[in-house]
Amino acid sequence: MVHRDGTGRSSGKAGAGRDKARRVARAGRGGADGAASRASLYDEVTAKIIAQLEAGCFPWAQPWSSVAAVPGLPRNAVSGRPYSGVNVLILWGAVIEGCYPSQDWLTFRQALAAGGCVRKGERGHTVFYADRFTPDDERERGESQDGEPRSIPFLKRFVVFNAAQCDGLPERLTADPAPLPPREQHDGAEALIAATGADFRIGGARAFYDVDGDYVQVPPQPAFPQQIDYYRTALHELGHWTGAKKRLARDQSGRFGSALYAREELCAELASAFLCAALGIVPTVRHVDYLGSWLAVLRADNRAIFKAASQASKAADFLLAFVRESESSLARAA
Repeated sequence: MVHRDGTGRSSGKAGAGRDKARRVARAGRGGADGAASRASLYDEVTAKIIAQLEAGCFPWAQPWSSVAAVPGLPRNAVSGRPYSGVNVLILWGAVIEGCYPSQDWLTFRQALAAGGCVRKGERGHTVFYADRFTPDDERERGESQDGEPRSIPFLKRFVVFNAAQCDGLPERLTADPAPLPPREQHDGAEALIAATGADFRIGGARAFYDVDGDYVQVPPQPAFPQQIDYYRTALHELGHWTGAKKRLARDQSGRFGSALYAREELCAELASAFLCAALGIVPTVRHVDYLGSWLAVLRADNRAIFKAASQASKAADFLLAFVRESESSLARAA
């Protein structure tokens, strides 16, 4: 993805390329200025998510019926790579706000390179990339002194546009996959549940993940007024299951009502939404009653939504990997 500074409005001017290592190193050495810039980015995204929640809009539970977009994870139109973490929430919210029919996004330069262009006056949406960079002098110091070189965290922003904001793009970049039939959607969720090998129990009147017993339990599917909610609930609880110490090792020691408990619930809620989207199931909110505690966590920590979304992406990827491995095994056996 190509970095582009500016206001987010389309422009015909292309900035001169710069050496990546020098740019990141310079950003990292910015000291207080760099830290303040990162903090402002965290504040900006957190404030937007809080405003959406306060307005009763859950950015991960899309009212897909109100827009033409096919349920799915937002992706880069050129590479086909899905966005992850907080970027999923940002771009899902943008699809609702703009009533876009597509989940495909690309930068201004990518649109030009593909033979199209962003329509004049269209406003882009900012996504983020976080990583760490080790300057050359630190790497050399670590090698000479036999120590760990110091790495510098950085957070970059990119401006992307929905394919619906562009003209002249080839069809291969804008064609959405046809939505799966309902029965196949269910089969996909069943395949994922089976592939995990989790201790998955059906019965009772409550859905939960037992941390000490390391098992998931959900009520029988006929107990759900809408049958598809059985799978949404199962994926939420499997999101908790990924947090066990022998898996992704999240802190699940929080008691009900605590900030730590709210953080884990937010992670599982987002993981379920990401999994539903990957399987072609429309995400919904599983725990509206946690809204107050989620808002409290986000107001207290401007990085909480970034961390929760990152953990949720890791949980979803962890679970989807079981399906890919199962499919590979079947292909090898054929």
